[in-house]
Amino acid sequence: MAPPANMGFHWLRTGDEAFAAMLSAINAARRSVRFETYIFASGSPGDQFLAALVNARQRGARVQVLIDAFGSLELPDSYWNSLRRVGGEMHWFNRLSLDRFNIRNHRKVLVCDDAMAFVGGFNVAPQWLGDGVTLGWRDLGLQLAGALATELARSFDEMYALAEFQHKRFVRFRRSRLRKQVHASGGELLLSGPGRGRSPIRRSLQHDLARSRTVKIIAAYFLPPLRLRRALTRVARRGGRVQLILPGQSDVPLMQAASRNLYQRLLRAGVEIYEYQPQILHTKFLLIDDTAYIGSANLDPRSLGINYDLLLRLPTPALATEAEQIFAEHLALSRLIEREAWRRARSFWTKLKERFACFLFTRIDPYITRKQLQGLR
Repeated sequence: MAPPANMGFHWLRTGDEAFAAMLSAINAARRSVRFETYIFASGSPGDQFLAALVNARQRGARVQVLIDAFGSLELPDSYWNSLRRVGGEMHWFNRLSLDRFNIRNHRKVLVCDDAMAFVGGFNVAPQWLGDGVTLGWRDLGLQLAGALATELARSFDEMYALAEFQHKRFVRFRRSRLRKQVHASGGELLLSGPGRGRSPIRRSLQHDLARSRTVKIIAAYFLPPLRLRRALTRVARRGGRVQLILPGQSDVPLMQAASRNLYQRLLRAGVEIYEYQPQILHTKFLLIDDTAYIGSANLDPRSLGINYDLLLRLPTPALATEAEQIFAEHLALSRLIEREAWRRARSFWTKLKERFACFLFTRIDPYITRKQLQGLR
């Protein structure tokens, strides 16, 4: 397969564009297809993906599928029988169990022939069909070729081997071999997951923010840890510009409430906050000076320390120029949050609900995860 333009990188701005490109890559694959996602649903486009995977296997390609058991809870196991019958491989990640349900595989990755890869926020489900403006959730992905695609293939193989979620006892005290930073030509692959030590995603973001002048973030779920919040406010206070685009509509209202609990402090520090208006926002994207971040990880406790997740760090000026345009497209459809108007609009009960939501995601959820990790074998 020929690599896409722009040094092997191509932004995928809509669900329609992303699904068409991914299906084209699967249909062109001859040796291997590795595919993992959090949510996979029957219907369109899921049925088209299944047919393409079956056809790839019938052409002789090795086909491996990894689907999170909780994210795709409504999808029956029998859905994959047609793929299994032709020799395709399908695993559920971490089948539901009361003693380990909290840790999920939130990654979205497709790698074809070890040469062409796709990452981003797009799950394979009907709500991602459309342009994110007039129809469907707003999201973003990236098609890439080269060394980073090869590293994504290797990362998939490690996750695939972990599908049954068998960990050694006291995993919380060990450094996870899947929580790492992988350097490759064109950028870096940042992998997060449960275990001891600071997330490579957090470490990389803090390093870039410490010297940045311009920060543009689009985040579907925004609840960064204290150190990252302080890093953002320091950029604004030293004269830099920090712009956040967050959801005006969310599929997780409780997370939206938790995010809004942070607004007043961020606004007071000089951070600009906007809320995307037309549709549910699901984009995960950062542009720190000329370095772009794209992948499936959110800026929240789950992506940074509980779930298996990933971001690509891409210090490529040409890519950053396109990223500026993508941010501007989102910004044009977003509403500015004015500090004083926001302060006056918050009732006591609204603030109380937002604080409770923040406590739930930053304290209760991680506590449950730590307890479950203690008992894993």
